[in-house]
Amino acid sequence: YAESEIFGEEKRSAVSRGRPSEAFLSDLRDLKLGDAVVHRDYGIGLFQGLTRVPVEGEEREFMEIAYAEEKRLLLPVERLDLVQKYSGVEGVQPALDRLGGAGWARRKASVKKAMRDMTDQLLKLYARRTLADGFAFSRDSPWQKEFEDAFEYEETPDQAQAIADVKRDMQQAKPMDRLLCGDVGYGKTEVAMRAAFKAVLDGKQVALLAPTTILADQHYRTFQRRFAAFPVTIELLSRFRSRSEQKAIVERVAAGSVDVLIATHRMLGKDLAFRDLGLLIVDEEQRFGVAQKEKLKEWKASIDVLSMSATPIPRSLHLGLSGLRDLSIIETPPRDRLAIETQVVPAKPRCCASSGGAGRSSSSTTASSRSDGSDRCWKSSFPRRGSRSRTARCAKRSSRRR
Repeated sequence: YAESEIFGEEKRSAVSRGRPSEAFLSDLRDLKLGDAVVHRDYGIGLFQGLTRVPVEGEEREFMEIAYAEEKRLLLPVERLDLVQKYSGVEGVQPALDRLGGAGWARRKASVKKAMRDMTDQLLKLYARRTLADGFAFSRDSPWQKEFEDAFEYEETPDQAQAIADVKRDMQQAKPMDRLLCGDVGYGKTEVAMRAAFKAVLDGKQVALLAPTTILADQHYRTFQRRFAAFPVTIELLSRFRSRSEQKAIVERVAAGSVDVLIATHRMLGKDLAFRDLGLLIVDEEQRFGVAQKEKLKEWKASIDVLSMSATPIPRSLHLGLSGLRDLSIIETPPRDRLAIETQVVPAKPRCCASSGGAGRSSSSTTASSRSDGSDRCWKSSFPRRGSRSRTARCAKRSSRRR
C-alpha cells in the first residue's frame, strides 16, 4: 500500500499564494503608517495598518488601505500577494487613485502598450543588426602590440578576457554590441582604448559618448596620455570648448581629420556627422534620456558598439543575460587597488590632484591635473554667480557640515 492510499492524497491548488506574499512580507517589515502601496486591481493607496474585523462571528485580520475621496479598502491578509510597496522618487508623495475608478486601468493599459512598443523596437533593432553587414576589422598589428605593451599596469584575468572578447567581435563582419560591466577602477577604459586603437588603425573614426562634462574631460586626458606616442588625433566636444572651437571640431569630424571624438550630449546634435564612423563607445548609457537613446539606436544598426557601465539598468542586464546582447564582466580588482573616495573641498588656487588610470584607481576628488603641469580645481573653471565668491560659499558649507 502506498502512503497516499493509507493517509489520503493532499489536495494542492494549482496556483500557490504563499510565494508572492513571502516576497511582500520582506517589505512589510519596513512598511510604516502612511507609506504608499500599490494594489494590483485598485492602484495606489496609503497603508493604514492592520485591523481586526468580526466576520460571521469570527475575527479576521485585514490590511487597511486609504484611497482618494476618503475611501477605504480592507484587504484580507491571505491576499497580500495583490499588494506591494510603492517605489518612486524619494520624498515625493504619489497621487492616490480613486477606488473603483478607471484611472488605474488606463494607466496599466498605457504601460503595457509602452512595453509592447519598446519590445517591438528592440526586436526590429536587433533583427536589423543581425542582417546588417558590419566592418570586419583586421587582426592585431605590431602597432597594436606596441600600444598594449605600453599599459603601465598588469592586466587582470577578467580584463584580458574582456579584451579578447571585444577583439573577436570586432574582427567579425557582424556589428558588435557588447556590454562591459565592472566596478570603478577595474579597467573598463583600457578595454575601450584598445578597441578604439584597433578601429583607428583600420582608418575608422571612433566616438566616445559620456554623460557628464567632467567624465568626458577625464576620458579625454586618459586617451591623450595613452595615445601620445602614436599619430592619432583626439578631440573633446563639451561645454569646456567655446562655440568657435566646437564649430571647428564639427567641421574636422565631418572631413575625417579627427580619429577619436570624446563628447557629451553635444555629440548627438544634428550638425555633427562623421565621415566614417566605425566604433561607438558609450559610458554609462543608463544616464542618457529617451531622445538621446533614440539617436543611439540609429547608430547601433550598422556600427560596432561597446557600452560600459558599473551599474547597468535591469533592461540592459537582462538583454545581456538573455543573449540578445553580448556581455563581459570584470569582477577581479587590480592589484593594490584603493577604495574610491569622493571629497568635496573649498576651491583653492592649488589642491592635490586625483591620481589613477585605467586598471587602477585611487581617490576621486574635485581637482584634476592640467596638461600644462599646473593643478587647478574644477570649480575654479566655472563662471562666478552672485556677489559672494564660490570659495566663501564652499567654506561656509564645509564648516556647517563639520
